[in-house]
Amino acid sequence: MAPVIYPTTNLAATEQLVLDHGKGIYVYDADGNEYIEGLASLWCTSLGYDNAEVIGAITDQLNKLPFSHTFGGKTHEPIMKLAEKLKAMVPVEDAYFFFGNSGSDANDTHYKMLRYYFNAIGKPEKRKIITRERGYHGVTVAAGSLTSLPANLAHFDAPVEALHILRSDAPHYYTGRQGNETEAQFVDRILDNLEQQILAEGADTIAAMIVEPITGASGVIVPPEGYYEKLQALLRKHDILVWADEVICGFGRTGADFGCTTMGIKPDLMTFAKQLSSAYFPISASVIPGWMYEKMIAPSAAVGVFGHGYTYSGHPVACAAALKTLEIYERDKIFDHAAEVGAHMQEQLRAIFTDHPLVGEVRGKGLIAALELVSNKTTGATIEKGAGGATVQRLAQENGLLIRAVAGNSAALCPPLIITRDEVDEMLRRLKKAVDAAYAELKDKGLLAA
Repeated sequence: MAPVIYPTTNLAATEQLVLDHGKGIYVYDADGNEYIEGLASLWCTSLGYDNAEVIGAITDQLNKLPFSHTFGGKTHEPIMKLAEKLKAMVPVEDAYFFFGNSGSDANDTHYKMLRYYFNAIGKPEKRKIITRERGYHGVTVAAGSLTSLPANLAHFDAPVEALHILRSDAPHYYTGRQGNETEAQFVDRILDNLEQQILAEGADTIAAMIVEPITGASGVIVPPEGYYEKLQALLRKHDILVWADEVICGFGRTGADFGCTTMGIKPDLMTFAKQLSSAYFPISASVIPGWMYEKMIAPSAAVGVFGHGYTYSGHPVACAAALKTLEIYERDKIFDHAAEVGAHMQEQLRAIFTDHPLVGEVRGKGLIAALELVSNKTTGATIEKGAGGATVQRLAQENGLLIRAVAGNSAALCPPLIITRDEVDEMLRRLKKAVDAAYAELKDKGLLAA
């Protein structure tokens, strides 16, 4: 075993699959076996694995200016062009962009900038952040504390209380409904819980609420109709900012430019990463409105510097990769393609799996989806210790498909945006074989309820 501490890995079970190269939506291991990359690696390789234009843009920039920092007034053309390009795209008022390296550090940056802003306007007490159960927002200290998944919190002693982080209900009707509650009643109940929490804490102490338009690592949760409309009205009633974490949903994943567009969200803040560069070079962006940026200028002038930044913030090669990626999205109408092929994927998923005895719910939008694997289809009882998700993931790999089990028993799909209808059909054929085999195996082991 190589002396590597592998991320988000069972450290007692490392180096199980060694990948060697990729082409289109396929990756190949060191033995030459082919796999459809059904999760776009980690929800990110939107243009597949061999886009010559993005590789060329990276190479050209490496030959021209391989690195320059952006501290102390220094800048370069790619970062300025990228900011202007994004400003014309995002639904944030007079947007400004802080560039980083990952979704985690982008959310940490937002956490700090919110503190900076509210200190600047004389409201230092307005510092609490609301997150949701089952939310995922990264793994750095602040972002990791905003994350609500047990595996990401266990043993790390996340300083949730010290960071003034509040948790609210996950908007997942299938697992969160009570009795014969309708979706509308479920939404009203969990938002009433949120308002009571806001009143108890004091709205003047709460800065923002962070939401993934559609969640990723918590199981691709698509909130019910009306949830975001009522949530935003509630937050704006109490002067709490709406912070959209678009790390997974952004740039075509849901069949629109942003998950906010798909789900009807008008954000104050946005977080980007992953598909911003098709993951060919690490880059992230923290997006704030102009009125917030304007209030940060005087405090930075008083100190002599805005005291936050990373060595690689706005790396010129990362910016060049992102610019070319955005150009391809626009020129080749990738978002429209994702909407069309995504509709086909959603239709076929429901046709194939809605009645499957191992599947309790099929959910998703565009080219992101999940199957909720259950022990009993009638009651929706879960499968102990995530055995359903782990089994389907293993058997999918044996059938030439890489997916990811998330939130225990959710089997997630998130293929590259360039996938074709025929490739979707082949991906789902391989997934069906895996789910069928998993059902038989789990039943044989006595892990499914009668």
